[in-house]
Amino acid sequence: MIYDEQTLSQKLREMMKHHEDEVVEFKTAESNYSFNDIGKYFSALSNEANLRGKAEGWLIFGITNDMQIVGSNYRKDSHSLQGLKKEIRPRTNQGLLFREIYELQMDGKRIILFQIPPAIPGIPTTWDDMAYSRAHESVCPLPMNKLDAIRQQIGFDWSKAVVEEASMADLDPKAIRRARELFIQHEVQRGKDRAYFEQLEDEQLLNKAGILLGGKVTRTALLLLGDEYAKNYFDGFIPRITWTLYNQDGSVKSYEHFDTPFLLAVDKVFRQIRNVKYRYIAGQQTLFPEEVDQYDAELIKELLHNCIAHQDYTLRGKINVEEFEDYLVFINEGGFIPETIETALEPGYKPPYYRNTFLCNAMVNLYMIDSNAIGIPTMFRIQQEKFFPLPSYDLSVPNRVKVTVYGKILDKNYTQLLNSDRSLNIQTVFLLDKVQKKETITHEQYLALKKAGLVEGRYPSIYVSYSVAEAVGQKPEYIRNSGLEDEKCKEFILKALQKGPAKKEELMAVVGDLFPAILPPDKKRRKLSNLLRTMKVKDRTIDCTGNTKAAVWFLRKD
Repeated sequence: MIYDEQTLSQKLREMMKHHEDEVVEFKTAESNYSFNDIGKYFSALSNEANLRGKAEGWLIFGITNDMQIVGSNYRKDSHSLQGLKKEIRPRTNQGLLFREIYELQMDGKRIILFQIPPAIPGIPTTWDDMAYSRAHESVCPLPMNKLDAIRQQIGFDWSKAVVEEASMADLDPKAIRRARELFIQHEVQRGKDRAYFEQLEDEQLLNKAGILLGGKVTRTALLLLGDEYAKNYFDGFIPRITWTLYNQDGSVKSYEHFDTPFLLAVDKVFRQIRNVKYRYIAGQQTLFPEEVDQYDAELIKELLHNCIAHQDYTLRGKINVEEFEDYLVFINEGGFIPETIETALEPGYKPPYYRNTFLCNAMVNLYMIDSNAIGIPTMFRIQQEKFFPLPSYDLSVPNRVKVTVYGKILDKNYTQLLNSDRSLNIQTVFLLDKVQKKETITHEQYLALKKAGLVEGRYPSIYVSYSVAEAVGQKPEYIRNSGLEDEKCKEFILKALQKGPAKKEELMAVVGDLFPAILPPDKKRRKLSNLLRTMKVKDRTIDCTGNTKAAVWFLRKD
């Protein structure tokens, strides 16, 4: 959870009242503080938060042990202060870093609050390969009993826990009916007798569906089927999907929260998304455009179901669906289990584990997710068959997955290529998709695409190959991307110098548009420098006076 200023100020005053808490550490740090000690406290407070079931630990600068507010000048530059996130990450395990670093004014004094995530279940947080814990006002190596307590969590499944205070009365009747329909359909598909399941009481059926456990309500039951008041059973957070609609300028136009039951919430979220018809011509063999929905219903539900199944609920965050003019963004908390999208696209890939095994099994039984881990390839295939850009996965923030789904064409050549060769495998389409999005691929990947005749250009500035461009009638676009040959550019330079001497920037105005359009300005300048050097040294057609920046170029007379 990320706090706004008012909530954080209130929370800080509460922490000051209960300053003996083992997950909060106050330090004066009036001007400076040891970076190594910050790392040790990061490990200690992270481990203590895990052991006490807390959402976070806190290291606070500018307040003394006896709760006097003195303020801190530590890293007064905000950019330098936020830089601690990157600085600390290489020396912690699991790539952990501060969830957030806040600056707060209290009684006219600057207070710094470091928000520290709890250790991952089963894995103690370390600093320079050493795990620490709190020992009164200092840190010490993590004792064996605490080490064992964290390590024994490895089989812990948050979603399987029974909520003793809850009962069947806390489940939504409509959600129960829908769950019955889906589970019976699932079992009939497996060859089971429909009549047997239809005569079961709700409690019996939900037991067999893996939603209840021994007739008791689990967190999975509350997530999928809980009524609007089920949120009261969750400690410190509300399971929620938030849909937000943005204007073109990035401001919020509208939003809505969707709480339990998630089984029904998914359809409600989908109905909020504007899904207009999109018209485009996939190939050059027809004048009649394709007309499709911007967003495929199966794709959106697959993404929402994945967010629900794989959310790390111990982080106490929510699922966010952000809608922009022509793309959607889905954000959920928790590390990406395959680690890379390339791994998830490998044929036959199986995840090494599920974060919420009990929840995932229940969702499989309700046809919400697939047991064969083919959700991501399915989503990619849906977009591929529409010739749309593939979903983009942003894994740059630890313990967070951000997926962007496009509702329009980005690059006509890419679309035409998919239309002209439908035999391309998903791995090749994925690489071409990165090319169209101007994302970097490895040199080896570039060579493979080039060998297949799919791309041209000098790595990393690559584009659709000429053969494809010719096949789909995109010659002008190809020429614009590839630029004119060097000899043609030289001719333009010579013609310009026939009118008199010129500086480099004047020559750039002459030939800049002749260079490949995909080249950035600095590479265009380098290309011009190389051309001028060749014409001076090798061709001996031009010469210059002055140094590099102020050089004036002219035609040679000999």
